Amino acid sequence: MLRALRNILRLLTIARTLQRHGALEPLSPLIEGAGLAPAVLLIGRVLTRPRSGAGSRAGQRLAAALSELGPAFIKLGQMLSTRADLLGDEVAVDLAMLRDRLTPFPAAEARAMVEKELAQPIADLFTSFDDVPVSAASIAQVHYATTSDGPPGGEVAVKILRPGIEHAFARDVDLLRWLARLVERTQPKLRRLKPVAVVETFAETVRMEMDLRLEAAAASELAANFAGDPSYRVPAVDWRRTARRVMTQQRLTGIALGDRDALRAAGHDIPSVLSKAAAIFFNQVFRDGYFHADQHPGNMFVDADGNIGAVDFGIMGRLDRKTRYYLADMLLGFIERDYRRVAEVHITAGYVPSHQSVENFAQACRSIGEPIFGRPLNEISFARVLGQLFQIAETFDMEVQPQLLLLQKNMLMAEGVSRGLDPALNIWTLTQPLIERWMRDNRGPEARLRQAASDLLHAVERLPSVLANIENSAARLADGRIRLHADNIAEFASGRGRSDLALWALTAAVAALAVALVLTW
Repeated sequence: MLRALRNILRLLTIARTLQRHGALEPLSPLIEGAGLAPAVLLIGRVLTRPRSGAGSRAGQRLAAALSELGPAFIKLGQMLSTRADLLGDEVAVDLAMLRDRLTPFPAAEARAMVEKELAQPIADLFTSFDDVPVSAASIAQVHYATTSDGPPGGEVAVKILRPGIEHAFARDVDLLRWLARLVERTQPKLRRLKPVAVVETFAETVRMEMDLRLEAAAASELAANFAGDPSYRVPAVDWRRTARRVMTQQRLTGIALGDRDALRAAGHDIPSVLSKAAAIFFNQVFRDGYFHADQHPGNMFVDADGNIGAVDFGIMGRLDRKTRYYLADMLLGFIERDYRRVAEVHITAGYVPSHQSVENFAQACRSIGEPIFGRPLNEISFARVLGQLFQIAETFDMEVQPQLLLLQKNMLMAEGVSRGLDPALNIWTLTQPLIERWMRDNRGPEARLRQAASDLLHAVERLPSVLANIENSAARLADGRIRLHADNIAEFASGRGRSDLALWALTAAVAALAVALVLTW
């Protein structure tokens, strides 16, 4: 009861803050698309108060409201800043300030945090430490420093968590959990969206971000995946100066990936930069199944050689091989306009129930793919595409897949960057040759045969333990430690049980023969 009251009061605070800043106006496309307009209008009438920021732009008012509401809402604003197609260019630009231009916490607190976490005076850790942060984001801020024995060059970036950030996030994550469970209990039609699972995915992501040792480990793993590939630079971690709330990495320099004018002034070829970005995205998702899930323009840089560097590894995503196969099959189906293949992939993966019509779902996929095929990103209304997807999801009982949420967010960010750099170039067409090559190597006939043989060998390896379990069960049955139900005894006596046992024995024999043939071949 106390939890419900606390969360209701928090909801009222959120609504009052949005109304006070006049921040509902820029959200109107999303509110109307979600069918929430009547409720929001009612809240507006009840909570009407004089607006702050009178005369400021709608996006600035929304940014101010989200910043006041705390880190969880700042992250929402960061995501929306990549969706100019939903909110308009002006609002998206204003929301971009939420990425790294928030109010910093005092340098004295930053120094105290470093000394507490690393248990040494600042002067013993760094030869210099800049008190003015280079960036201040929702969870942490970054100070430049130098060392005499750190990464090559001695120039480092020190990331420090905001004081009290864990408590602030815990409050809003609890609110989201409460709302998600309420929705699942009271709105059966929305259960397919898996709101609880979605919130838990978000909560796990936040938990990882709150421990900078885990972020350092993520950077180290990502760097290992791209070892020998100069097109993608991941800063080296200074593990001696890294702890739970402090992380020190090699300092990267370059032009922000989203700064088109600066890139052109420096002589960079925009299509070449986007081609490298597309290849990096593909390798992370399909080759490695481990990807940087927060690649907004503030976290990506282009160096003097046209290579791409990345920072901020707090949000990472993983995809198992089965999910990568699904993604590759689906994307190729859309690129080749093979909508039946797209439908079959969804049903085979279990994302759409098997009782649904393949033909009807393929027709629905065609209604999404055809209007956008071959068109540049600046001519595509993703609001309309998303609206169609939601309608199709409801019609065909499609369930939300929480493991794909970070990937979907990352794809939206990639589209936003691509649109800003070259509106006439569709970044996803750049990945088609890479996907086709990967598909041949991993999904072609030879690859399928290798996978089948691997699965069979795995089954053979498990056979001794299975036989041991059977022998153990038989011994326990003989000793009277296991009692059969009367129905089981009658079934076996009638011959049905014996036939099932014979079928099992025949299957095992055929499997063994197949293994022998594969090994011999």
